[in-house]
Amino acid sequence: MIQRIQTVFMFLVAVAMVLVLIFPIWHQVNPSQTQMATLTAWALTTIDVESGEVVASSSMIAIAILAFISIGLALFSLFQYKNRTRQMFLNMMNSLAMVINVGLIIWFSHNANETINPEVNGAFVIGFWAIFAGMIMNLLANRFIRKDEMLVRSVDRIR
Repeated sequence: MIQRIQTVFMFLVAVAMVLVLIFPIWHQVNPSQTQMATLTAWALTTIDVESGEVVASSSMIAIAILAFISIGLALFSLFQYKNRTRQMFLNMMNSLAMVINVGLIIWFSHNANETINPEVNGAFVIGFWAIFAGMIMNLLANRFIRKDEMLVRSVDRIR
């Protein structure tokens, strides 16, 4: 049923992935304060701090595509409450998409860090941590779906 607790968790997965699309994911300022790099789901942008103009920008659309896939899987899984095994499978695929997204983010930020200033590490910000919040919510949703499935099987066994 749609009013179950796992529905709330799956909706929160979608909200967390929307946060990934909206907020920056990684940020670095080099020690001499001349350039600043910001990774979002859409692009990696390097800005000259003094003039405020964009020095370099490269598209990171793969992060946004995976975030949209995660949003779609979470919302589609939300309405698959009549088939709990399909719902668990969709959540498992969503977890895989989020893990791949984290891997891409780490890879892109590592490459950007080497380009700008390898001595100083950048900082992961709210967009990055929102993916982990989504993963935890997805895990909790699967746990409650599995609990419902075990309850239904136990009731069928009693009859």
